[in-house]
Amino acid sequence: MVHSAYDSFQLLTDCPTKIDAIESYGSKLLLGCSDGSLRIYVSDSSGADRSPPSDPHALRKEPYALERTVAGFSKKPLISMEVLESRELLLSLSESIAFHRLPNLETIAVITKAKGANVYSWDDRRGFLCFARQKRVCIFRHDGGRGFVEVKDFGVPDTVKSMSWCGENICLGIRKEYMILNATNGALSEVFSSGKIAPPLVVALPSGELILGKENIGVFVDQNGKLLQADRICWSEAPAVVVIQKPYAIALFPRRVEIRSLRVPYPLIQTIVLPGARRLTKSNNAIVVALEKSVYGLFPVPLGAQIVQLTASGNFEEALALCKLLPPEDASLRAAKEGSIHIRYAHYLFDNGCYEEAMEHFLASQVDITYVLSLYQSIVLPKTTAVPEPEKLVDLSLDAPQLSRGSSGMSDDLETFLPQLAESDENSALEFKKMSHNTLMALIKFLQKKRYSIVEKAAAEGTEEVVLDAVGDSFTSSRFKKSNKGRGNVPINSAAREMAAILDTALLQALLLTGQSSAAVELLKGLNYCDAKICEEILHKGHHYAALLELYRSNSMHREALTLLHQLVEESKSNQLQAEPIQKFSPEAIIEYLKPLCGTDPMLVLEFSMLVLESCPTQTIELFLSGNIPADLVNSYLKQHAPNMQGRYLELMLAMNENGISGNLQNEMVQIYLSEVLEWYSELSAQQIWDEKAYSPTRKKLLSALESISGYSPEALLKRLPPDALFEERASLLGKMNQHELALSLYVHK
Repeated sequence: MVHSAYDSFQLLTDCPTKIDAIESYGSKLLLGCSDGSLRIYVSDSSGADRSPPSDPHALRKEPYALERTVAGFSKKPLISMEVLESRELLLSLSESIAFHRLPNLETIAVITKAKGANVYSWDDRRGFLCFARQKRVCIFRHDGGRGFVEVKDFGVPDTVKSMSWCGENICLGIRKEYMILNATNGALSEVFSSGKIAPPLVVALPSGELILGKENIGVFVDQNGKLLQADRICWSEAPAVVVIQKPYAIALFPRRVEIRSLRVPYPLIQTIVLPGARRLTKSNNAIVVALEKSVYGLFPVPLGAQIVQLTASGNFEEALALCKLLPPEDASLRAAKEGSIHIRYAHYLFDNGCYEEAMEHFLASQVDITYVLSLYQSIVLPKTTAVPEPEKLVDLSLDAPQLSRGSSGMSDDLETFLPQLAESDENSALEFKKMSHNTLMALIKFLQKKRYSIVEKAAAEGTEEVVLDAVGDSFTSSRFKKSNKGRGNVPINSAAREMAAILDTALLQALLLTGQSSAAVELLKGLNYCDAKICEEILHKGHHYAALLELYRSNSMHREALTLLHQLVEESKSNQLQAEPIQKFSPEAIIEYLKPLCGTDPMLVLEFSMLVLESCPTQTIELFLSGNIPADLVNSYLKQHAPNMQGRYLELMLAMNENGISGNLQNEMVQIYLSEVLEWYSELSAQQIWDEKAYSPTRKKLLSALESISGYSPEALLKRLPPDALFEERASLLGKMNQHELALSLYVHK
């Protein structure tokens, strides 16, 4: 027995005559006896301790006493009877079918054509009665009051043993076959055989579908006789009667009553031993079982108590199914019970290696993510968060001290977490590694499913904060402690962003621990709330530099990112001759990183562009141009920090944007050329090998610049020229000053 779904209680005993039929009417019991009498019993409420009934129309769990006897109710023993509550009628089948008005039992109709009928079925919605006698099936309609009108009369192949309405049709159990009778035209269609031993049994479900008995198996079919599913109810033997009281199917056997769940795979819930059980029917609130001269009531155990039993015994699926049957007014109770069961079920599944299924139940329980994360002692969470302890923790570290939550150091390689094992324990290590990987994969799916709503709340909270700041709500905006690191530090009172930080920090670690580095990078590229300090240490120790760069970028830690990038570029240069493949970083990566920063932090761009200006001059100048960094600012910075590149910058500026370079910068470029030429001249003069006709590359640039550009000051340049050399430069400058005679004189004489 799985649990107690029903409590058995003896309602009456020592009935003077054998009970042939039984029914309930409100809180009363109606017994059709073998002597043709109808005996009516009521609850024995004479005791002083009897409380008033909570429902006057329900059977009471207390002894019943005879109220009255209607002698000669039927000439022959009753085969069956049924209370039609909606019409306040009692339908009885004996030598014919009779209808009596309730509660006074006045006879209102006797269908004489039903003489010899052995089985019937009542359609309460339409007021249609069908019954079978010999090889005929007749249909009557209740037209209100005392009238019953014959509608149809059809012939069938053999005696009908069981029947039930199914929509507009009638399902018949004829001899060893099931058939569907079209109630309009009498057409018969075969369904399947009922078996060789047990008689056919047709059971109507509340949904309008049917269960058809085939020996000890119950087969589900629709109203047209088509199979609904592959699963079957399997009873211990062929039942005599089956009634449905959701969520259970209750079957009668000679010595017992079996109760099975209506949920696949239809497990046996409870067996109640009642030797000599003969009749079984359903009342408003209970199941009534008649023995030869006594009656038992099977009263449902309250759903809450059943749920507790099932949960305690580990039947979580059944417990959750019962939760859904709790009445709407108990919505909060239902949610609490479901949440508790999902959590316990999740722990059970987790402990038994069903990690993904466990996470599905954690999701369904709406439990806080920190509760689930406390199962993973290898995951480091932000230290400011108070993490609740679950009922039972599963420590993946196998007591490895480096895995404690207090430690902030981790590695991306799962093998790092394996304790030192002897060679004989290699299989254990592999099994542990596999288990760890599976648990982390399940965690990733759990966090990804929770992430959308949590990040959405965090983003909305951030948007609200920005709006409030924009309208000058000083009180509200002062609630948050701002940080200059973007999302890296969470405002003190930001509950949503704190939860988002926990989730993303844990998700990043799980991705790394399962070798999903590319997925970790993608996480960091989008909107994320990873804790900068924890993740920085983890990524750095695991050498996940691409992910670390994205972490820095998403937290506006650009100086740290560029410093790391420069280090990686230098290491890539020194590792070019190594045979093993490692991730390479080129100087262009620094330029790409700097591009978005030109408009927000030009000084940082200038500072780190110096690292690549010499190796990538063209790309760097393009960076300055595309980023609209003022040329005067760039020139000034180069003059101070990279004077050897100042001329190159100005040359490229002039070549790429001739009209965009100011007169001041043109003069600066010419002065640089002149300084280099004068230095060259001094060296050659000191060696007494100066030749006026010698042209170095820089001197050629100087002469070309003097002729082609006009933004410089010729007077200032002229003062710097030596009196006895560089006559061509002097002549060019004199020409710019409109002193053409002197210029021509130099060309002629010098």
